[in-house]
Amino acid sequence: MNPLAANTDRSPIILVHGAANSSSVWTFWEQELIANGWSTHAINLRGHGAVAGVDLSQTSMDDYAGDVIALAGQLKDLPVLIGWSMGGLVAMMAAAEGKAAACITLAPSMPARRTDPSVELRYGEFTAEEYGITSRDPKEQPAMPDLDIEERAIALASLGRESRFARDQRKRGIIIEALPCPLLIVTGTLDTQWPSHHYDNLWLKADRLSVEGASHWGLVLNRRSLAKAVPDVLRWLESTCKP
Repeated sequence: MNPLAANTDRSPIILVHGAANSSSVWTFWEQELIANGWSTHAINLRGHGAVAGVDLSQTSMDDYAGDVIALAGQLKDLPVLIGWSMGGLVAMMAAAEGKAAACITLAPSMPARRTDPSVELRYGEFTAEEYGITSRDPKEQPAMPDLDIEERAIALASLGRESRFARDQRKRGIIIEALPCPLLIVTGTLDTQWPSHHYDNLWLKADRLSVEGASHWGLVLNRRSLAKAVPDVLRWLESTCKP
């Protein structure tokens, strides 16, 4: 968490990481946000990063959303939530409870309008190997084609365990019918995991932003792409959340 507040007229920002991950993926986002006068709080969801000792085998998506809601409740003002991948869906869940001034999601896991009861909910944990990251060598990362060696090293250092129960819940469907705050969905042109067209039928009212040359990982760690993407996001945010 980095509670540096240069401009107290602006909402604080909570950054929510993805699955099998931790807050360190927001390294470059935090640098840019703080440089532009925003206060940032990069949360480690339970069992991740600095709080990695927690048993995640029965942890649910509601637990993760509860972590964000609890942090939001400690802040003086209603925060802006920025979430990546699974964290994007967690951010939407918290925003649906009225805990956000705005919600920005980077290639988020898709919400649902109904659940699929045929999907089994299993207890247990897994690691990033299930997402295709089978090596810890920065040079051998096909899922990170747009990241340089330093950026890949940060990505690899952020990895950890994840809840299988929460993952199965996402597959079964996390229902979000509407959001009471503005929503921005950001996608990368090199993202094959959650490409832009995946959100074409989303029922939630949302603005869209495409980041040229960014993979799924690049949306959080590709400094070349972020040099343009972060200012674009901040322009949207400043026009949406005027003090």
